[in-house]
Amino acid sequence: MATATAAQDSATIGKRLLDDNIVIQTYGLRKTYVMGDHEIHAVNGVDIKIRYGEYVALMGPSGSGKSTFMNLIGALDSPTAGEYYIAGQLISKMSDDELAYIRNREIGFVFQTFNLLPRLTALQNVELPLVYAAVPPVQRTERAQRALHQVDLTDRMYHKPSELSGGQRQRVAIARALVGDPSIILADEPTGNLDSATSNEIMEVIDLLHMQGNTIILVTHEPDIAVHARRVVHLRDGKVEKDESVPPPH
Repeated sequence: MATATAAQDSATIGKRLLDDNIVIQTYGLRKTYVMGDHEIHAVNGVDIKIRYGEYVALMGPSGSGKSTFMNLIGALDSPTAGEYYIAGQLISKMSDDELAYIRNREIGFVFQTFNLLPRLTALQNVELPLVYAAVPPVQRTERAQRALHQVDLTDRMYHKPSELSGGQRQRVAIARALVGDPSIILADEPTGNLDSATSNEIMEVIDLLHMQGNTIILVTHEPDIAVHARRVVHLRDGKVEKDESVPPPH
């Protein structure tokens, strides 16, 4: 009975969050690591709310907890305590298989290191999430082509990563994040391996995706990258130190 009541309560909360247009909500989120006799509170009671269509930057110094928090909201790790809802679903109590399903359906990842398979073409790399989702071949090719068109790489779709520049490889990674039509695009230091000019190009792509209605969560330690967001959440010692709106660029 208690389990059924808890499930009912989480379903009620999930529906309310969706009604309020909230894609992410955390309540008292914690992640604690035990190192010998010591406990490290990497994420220490974070409450945060992100609405559909927001453009949020997560910032903080080394050891602030931003990478751990990113892993939690990306469903790559489970919290020690607290609750986390994504798209109205209670993520914090899910099994590994359920988390994998949510990651594939709700979250598009863009990593600093691109994470492309070298033997596959750009098109095949973008298709990968749809392969795991058992989308029929013709449909996944069409969707991958559309995603590559969105990032202006239609003329490079049959090139392998070694035949692409760093900026083009990151565009492929962004297309791969888009192809499953996720609730959230989570970009972890997306310009970290790029020069300044290429970084600006990639941020223009991410800005355009936000203007098209995508929810963007950007993890960065660079202030000039964070200013692209409309909201900046500063983490320190595993807690939210400051949560501020950013005026749009002129």
